[in-house]
Amino acid sequence: MALSKSHAVSIALLAFFVCAVVSSDPDPLQDFCIGDLNVVPGINGFPCRNSSTVTVDDFIYSGIVNSSNTTNINRSGAIFGTVVRFPGLNTLGLSIARLDFLPEGIIPPHTHPRASEMVYVEEGTVYAAIVTADNRLFARVMNRGEVMVIPRGLIHWQMNVGRTNAKIIATLNSQLPGIQFIARSMFGSRPEVPNEVLEKTFFLDERGINQVRSNFV
Repeated sequence: MALSKSHAVSIALLAFFVCAVVSSDPDPLQDFCIGDLNVVPGINGFPCRNSSTVTVDDFIYSGIVNSSNTTNINRSGAIFGTVVRFPGLNTLGLSIARLDFLPEGIIPPHTHPRASEMVYVEEGTVYAAIVTADNRLFARVMNRGEVMVIPRGLIHWQMNVGRTNAKIIATLNSQLPGIQFIARSMFGSRPEVPNEVLEKTFFLDERGINQVRSNFV
């Protein structure tokens, strides 16, 4: 059946719109945009600082030179270089992190809701794992120089299985990737997740729930 003139025009306009969206340029339209952290960020990041005030130091981040604090229950620590600490990342869709582990230390199961990640083992021996949405576990011991890619939003963790300290450098494809620890979200949220939910989800009694919660006070 032949299309009416109005239908043909509608289809042509829709095709033009789709092509415009698909072919739009998602990249920055200037050489750089050092974030102005004194202004509330918008949906795509912080406004640009006046380029005349920019210096070479705005392109360099020294926050991961020293090791992070590992004196905690997990025997591990992390330092993140996101746009709020490294304004030079603004609009670039990148961030970096340094992860440090004492022997037996662990970065507990967590997700990054807005980024995929690559982890590079710079020192030590680390057991790294990913759990997919269909509950498949992909895990093995990684040694110095090896890299693992972690798809966006998947649960993952790293644990030092060596006898010496371990160190990981991670890069993420978001200037503000976010991080959500599974245990902390369920047992350390405010207000608290109802005990009935935790009992039915983790098969714990009230005593067990309170014991786990005490680690997140």
